[in-house]
Amino acid sequence: MYYDPVKNIFATIIKLHPLFRILFYKILDLMFLRSWYVRRELRRIRTLLGKKKIDIYDAGTGYGQYAYFMSKELNPCSIHAVDVKRDWMNDCIVFFRKIGQKDVSFGFEDLTKIDHKEKFDLILTVDVMEHIEDDVKVFDNFYRALKPGGYLLINTPSVYGGSDVYNEDDLSFVGEHARDGYSIEDFEEKLHPLGFTTFRAFYTYGPWGEKSWRYGIKYPIQMVNYSKLLILVLPFYYLFTFPFTLFFMNRDFKSKIEKGTGITFVAQR
Repeated sequence: MYYDPVKNIFATIIKLHPLFRILFYKILDLMFLRSWYVRRELRRIRTLLGKKKIDIYDAGTGYGQYAYFMSKELNPCSIHAVDVKRDWMNDCIVFFRKIGQKDVSFGFEDLTKIDHKEKFDLILTVDVMEHIEDDVKVFDNFYRALKPGGYLLINTPSVYGGSDVYNEDDLSFVGEHARDGYSIEDFEEKLHPLGFTTFRAFYTYGPWGEKSWRYGIKYPIQMVNYSKLLILVLPFYYLFTFPFTLFFMNRDFKSKIEKGTGITFVAQR
């Protein structure tokens, strides 16, 4: 089972009108528990960086969801958002131009080949590193791209079952991954030799969060993978399941997770 075919359906819909994209961003922020954690950490880092204007690198921006959030909530800031999907980048460029957001630029960049030098105060990468084989090269590029004292915020599946890595059927998402995921120790072993220090690290998607992912994300994606027509059924599906999913996410967000299927890691140069 794959995310990309479903993602492409939504990418086609949301480019029809800016309001569709904004509504879609709000739905993603509500339905994806990882967004709850990422947005919380972004706000914390912004406070730590003071009131100065900061430069942000959104490494693997996708739909532009976090670029939009940061442009609204982390001001004053300048954002450079990149991805390897040219169509999605072009759609983002059109959208941000239409809403008059001038402090966000977009580029088509391969993270293994970037050569930015002490340019950014913050680098964000969400659900990207598990797709890249030469991750240490990317981490080294990130280190050189950060200003001294800058922060790297990573969100990714963990080695403890992220994206159903231990599922023996065809219902997991690891077919799109270069690795199963990361542990805190994995990140420290790869980042510390480059010069990074661990600022904050924790697991997400514990027992409650895992349930929220299944009911809120996995099962609906299975439906759409089976037939695109079933996307019309999703509003009725969520009408019944959403209260439970929201409860599960809230419990996870307010809990200390010893080992979960997601991980958030904040490193500092």
